[in-house]
Amino acid sequence: MECQNCPIGQTAPHSFPPQHQDQQPGLECQMNPRPISECAPTGPKLANRVALITGGDSGIGRAVAYAIAKEGAKVSIAYYDEDRDAQETAEHIRQLGGECLLLRGDLKDPAFAKRCVEQTVEHFGTLDILINNHAVQFIRRSILDITREQLSLVFQNNVYSFFYLIQAALPHLHPGSSIINTTSVTAYQGHKDLIDYSATKGAIVALTRSLALSLVDQGIRVNAVAPGPIWTPLIPASFSAEEVRTFGSSTSKVPMLRAGQPCEVAPCYVFLASDDSSYMTGQVLHPNGGTIVGS
Repeated sequence: MECQNCPIGQTAPHSFPPQHQDQQPGLECQMNPRPISECAPTGPKLANRVALITGGDSGIGRAVAYAIAKEGAKVSIAYYDEDRDAQETAEHIRQLGGECLLLRGDLKDPAFAKRCVEQTVEHFGTLDILINNHAVQFIRRSILDITREQLSLVFQNNVYSFFYLIQAALPHLHPGSSIINTTSVTAYQGHKDLIDYSATKGAIVALTRSLALSLVDQGIRVNAVAPGPIWTPLIPASFSAEEVRTFGSSTSKVPMLRAGQPCEVAPCYVFLASDDSSYMTGQVLHPNGGTIVGS
């Protein structure tokens, strides 16, 4: 049952009339207003919304693009140079009945990040969902092997570009909009061979929490997803053939004894982008095969 002046989706203070019951655990039928136990049906969760997804050509980004397109969202995909993967993704979104705009370029360049937002708004008329998902990683057996050039590249690609996109998108976002950042289990557990990458993912957690506090008064929610080992193109591009063979199967790290698939991660993004998560901001979801981490 819904009450008048329903607080769902609002960020302004909401108070209740004074009342008390003399028994535990209490009776809902005596409450005023009654708790809201069922949201009004709306059809597809993301109907008429527009999402910009970075790294959406493949892997997790592709799976997220498919999932939100199925929920009615129009999709812009920013990608680096993986033209064949990007075209496959766009074609499948159209087969699903969705709309897709491809944006090719380097998100380390703030001008391209701004152009991604501007072209999305120009093409679709609005922007409701920003999903910062792209990343690079390079295996190094020691911190002594991380050059200044690599350190700069990894932070510019994995962190700076998130700032560029958020700064460009914010003037177009509105109450009810959602920003979702992809972090990683490595932000919580670390990784001995991915020190700089793990550091960027920790920065993304802090960015998510701080930005959520900054934007809550504007009604814009900011959350993150921290995948565990997921079978994406980043894996064979990062690890040796032998490491790929056993990827995700370590009993000490993944209780489910396997790597996850992108389609097993995508529902987290749909949830965080939709009104189903209207009471969540500054949070991180952990699809990681059962690894227990601090939140």
